[in-house]
Order: sequence, then C-alpha cells, then structure tokens
Amino acid sequence: MSTTTHHRPSPPAPWRSTFESHVSSMPSPEFIFATVAPSSSSSSSSSSPTPYVPRLRYCIYRGMWSQLPENKHNTAPKNPRVYDSDMPTFTTDVRMQKVGQLFASSAGHAAKDDQVQGSGGGGPCEAVFWVKEKGTQWRVKGTAFVVATDIEGEKESSGVRTVKSEVGGRMRVVEGGEGKEGEWSWQRELTGHFGNCSPGMRGSWRNPPPGTPVKGEPDQDHQLAQKVEDLEDPIARSNFRVVVIKPDEVEQTDISDPATARRWKYTLVADAQDGKGEWTTEELWP
Repeated sequence: MSTTTHHRPSPPAPWRSTFESHVSSMPSPEFIFATVAPSSSSSSSSSSPTPYVPRLRYCIYRGMWSQLPENKHNTAPKNPRVYDSDMPTFTTDVRMQKVGQLFASSAGHAAKDDQVQGSGGGGPCEAVFWVKEKGTQWRVKGTAFVVATDIEGEKESSGVRTVKSEVGGRMRVVEGGEGKEGEWSWQRELTGHFGNCSPGMRGSWRNPPPGTPVKGEPDQDHQLAQKVEDLEDPIARSNFRVVVIKPDEVEQTDISDPATARRWKYTLVADAQDGKGEWTTEELWP
C-alpha cells in the first residue's frame, strides 16, 4: 500500500451505523459542505473583519473512504476488503474553489494554483446532512483532504505524505484483512470512485473551467454534456478528485418527535501516546 504507518482506531465510531442507515434512506444523499476562504482572495469579502470567510455548497455523499459502495456498472478494478474507516467522501473537480480553500486554510497554507494540483489539503470543514425521512440533522466537523492521481508514484510530495499519514491514520484493518495490507492501493481506490460515477458525471470533468466567463465556444476537449466511458480518460482524470472528510466531532439532532427530541455529540479524543482515538458520547437537549 505504502510506507505509511497506519493507526487503527477501533471499533467503528458509535455514530457510524445510524448515520449510514439514515443516509441510505435519502432519495439523494446530498449535504452542505462548508469550508473557509481567505477574505483577501475575494473582492466581495475584502472588507471582512476576519481573515477567513465561510463558503458553502451542496455535494453528494460517496460512501466511507476505503469502503467503496458496490456498483454493478463500475468496471474498475476493486481493492480487496482490507480497510474500513469512518471518513465520509465526495468527488469534486480540482478547478472548483473548494479544493483551493482546503489547501489555503490547511497547516501548509498553499495559495498558488500549482500548489493545489496534487494530493494534500487538510483545511477545516463541516458537513451538514438533513435527513428528512428520519427527522434528523447530522453535522460532521473536522478537516478534509484531497486525493489526486499523484497519490501513488515514485516520488511522494509533502501533500501525498500528509494524506497518507492523516487519512491512513484513521483506516483500520477489517477482520480477515490482516497481512493483506500490501494488496490495497490508494490509486485503485481513487479509480474505483471515478468508475462509480456515471458516464455523464465523468464527462463533467471535461467541462469548460468552472466559474470562468463564457466567451465564445470552448475548445473541443472542454465541452458540456460529454459522456466519458474510458476510466483513464486523461482530461477527466486530471481534474477528478476525491475529498475525504476526517471527522473530529459529529452531532446527531433528532427532532422526529418533539416530546423526545435529543442531540448527541460524539467527540474523538486522541491518545497522544499511541496515536489512536476513542469516541465519547454526550446526550444534550436539542
């Protein structure tokens, strides 16, 4: 897999089972993903009294990292079931602002465009799911990391090392996976996520650059409404990214019955000695 040391916080998070059950009941697993952007990077926020301003958008939940959802239409090679995690994922385009924000607000404070093209990031984030079918809101707070095509290669950038350390540290070996760690590939998992997207969705990574002015016709390689069947399409894959949310706190607010409404706060308390963590649960008024 890599030379990265993987800590294995066990067992699964106490909120994991209920969260996945709730999200699976949603017609479409949409959620709001919030990042922070340097106020100096936007003319509309240049007068902000704080150095960072919030930025939000809707995303689609794509399962937990290292547990790729089954898809009979996905022909990409699959990783063996070696790892599990409690880290939600979604897919995005490197040209979207959220990617740069995750780098700019991280410990590395990467700001230049060429510094955000590979794996890395680690900026603060929050994801909010409103599961109407269950009358429950989920808030996932933590940091988010970007997985790009450079995640495996002859040379590891500082961003790749960061992802493998931070994300890998939350991956745990499943029962029966011991001794098979070397069979698991970061690149294969990334391609698996690409394959889990529809041809039309894959084609969106060949769209004209998001957020740029419409001036004439885009070039032949960057057109709207394309369908991509090739899982190694060079243009689409160069823009495709998987974002992994590494949660430190999760809140579950159940208001399905006003008479028994409750909020539960789950907090990951890290152990400084062995690097593992333990989730604590606190029951609160909503």
